[in-house]
Amino acid sequence: MSDTETERRMLDTAKQMVHESGLTVSLEHIGLEDVIRDAGVSRSAVYRRWPYKDLFFSDLIKELARGSDPAISGSNPEALAAVRRIVLDRLDWLRVPEQRVALAAEVARQGALREVETFHESPQWRTYLALHATFLSLPEGELRDEVQSALTASERGVRARLAETYERMSALLGIRLRAESGASFETLAGLANAVIRGLVIMVPSTPGIITETAPANPFGAPEEAEWSQPGLGLGSLFTALVEPDPEAVFDDARIEEVRRTLLAEERP
Repeated sequence: MSDTETERRMLDTAKQMVHESGLTVSLEHIGLEDVIRDAGVSRSAVYRRWPYKDLFFSDLIKELARGSDPAISGSNPEALAAVRRIVLDRLDWLRVPEQRVALAAEVARQGALREVETFHESPQWRTYLALHATFLSLPEGELRDEVQSALTASERGVRARLAETYERMSALLGIRLRAESGASFETLAGLANAVIRGLVIMVPSTPGIITETAPANPFGAPEEAEWSQPGLGLGSLFTALVEPDPEAVFDDARIEEVRRTLLAEERP
């Protein structure tokens, strides 16, 4: 096979091994000979591409930092479908301006816990978050600069996709960012990511984050519900930064329009 194909197969195989076993700062638990064997490539081609083992591991760290795995870089169709279902089940909330904000909080109540559980159970996300946590241990130099650049680019992509989703759903629900907050949808996306990831990091030492709930109604919904810590955290963020759009009036025709839009998005 070509040197390019050898390189791609080596990096893909090593990434899979990292995701299966977890990331350590030194990557000493990933053996180059094991990667060569599992990748099914020629040793001579590997050592032609990477004369020294450290050169391969430097490229592997940069590859991990790019966050190119679908679990990290792709959208989450299941999560988006869940959001649509939450709204479809509560379309009457749109008639009352304050309940539109409560509906955004309800999306957070149900979605935040799901996100924390998904991140916690995903080897790809655990590796990606571990790389962020260990980044500062890299020595000053070209590798550290390249890893920082890759992390910055991947984070920008994740934040932009989430911001686009927030902006589109806000327009659909008749809510907007509070002008006095000075926040943009990218700001909201970045803060939401920080809340979820911070909780994910805490789960191993504080499992109650994903197992404990309490009945409450903190954001003015028509009824009480079971709230988890992730839901409260993300719901508090949303309600602090958004408000009803005074120009949005939800009569029967507009509610039916929202219904049709959401149902259309559910179709393949």
